[in-house]
Amino acid sequence: MKKSTMADVAKLAGISKSTVSQYINNRFTYMSEPTKERIKVAIEELQYVPNFTAKSLKQKKTRTIGVIVANILHSFTTEVIRAIEDECERNNFQLIVCNADDNSAKERKYIDILLAKQVDGLIIFPTTGNFDYYQYLKELQFPVVFIDRKVDGNIYPTFLLDNDAAAEIAVESFYQNGIQEAGIVLPPLKKNMTPREERLEGFRKALARRGIQLKEDWIVEGNSQKVSEHLKTLYRKNDLPKGFFTVNDVSLIELLKFLKSKRLKIPRDINVITIDFSVYLDLLNPPITIIKQPTVEIGVEAASCLLKEIQEEERKQEYELRRFTPVTHIESEQIKK
Repeated sequence: MKKSTMADVAKLAGISKSTVSQYINNRFTYMSEPTKERIKVAIEELQYVPNFTAKSLKQKKTRTIGVIVANILHSFTTEVIRAIEDECERNNFQLIVCNADDNSAKERKYIDILLAKQVDGLIIFPTTGNFDYYQYLKELQFPVVFIDRKVDGNIYPTFLLDNDAAAEIAVESFYQNGIQEAGIVLPPLKKNMTPREERLEGFRKALARRGIQLKEDWIVEGNSQKVSEHLKTLYRKNDLPKGFFTVNDVSLIELLKFLKSKRLKIPRDINVITIDFSVYLDLLNPPITIIKQPTVEIGVEAASCLLKEIQEEERKQEYELRRFTPVTHIESEQIKK
């Protein structure tokens, strides 16, 4: 992708280069709101990185890294952030954390803000709409590490769970306890949402290896309202499976809310297996089966990798994915009827 210049921004916005320069340096005293908006739109459209920022990316060190997460509400995310922060503190680096809310425009805004603050590198839980910008950062030789989600081309080091292994654990647990009617609950399926895609496909394949076809009606996918409506429909039709696999803690909460509303009990009425541990799960009685991600290991290795990348002069064109095996399978009493 051709690198945009200040002149390109000025031309697209229909103003002078000096006005663009004033905008970039936050000198707005004599600048109208319409002019600022035109410059802002032009910068976003051209994906322009100011020259002073691009220069600082290569030459200046602030011992600060930025972390942009897709959704800070997940327990997985907060645990990984904690591990990253601990590793950075051990190496005398500071952390700035931003939450993109799975919104690519918001993620792009935070990347720009962090670059302007001259961070030395970025750890990103990537959204789906900024591939060209990731590529541009790579052209600048700027250090970036991805967590939890893949990006086409493996252009940066990427750390994520072995999702097939996690799904296999869930299906094997159901199967060994005589449960073959199993469904799955997951957030909205969108392109490049790696954990959701891989856990669903892994679940489907693990069932198929045992001669079981996943019933499409038992794939409960979507936002909170859609999941709730889908579960209620299955309940009205008397078509709930004997077990549900939830792909993360947010999906688990939606399932538990539904079970409570219908006074369905675990394990009397339904069995539940989930990925991701949260402290509130200790309060469930009986406990549910949990497949835990090695969040500390993921966070430490991702941070260590980024700190190493910051010291490197040249970076690889392509990186291998680093997948982590689920570290804990808590076999609860719920499926031992």
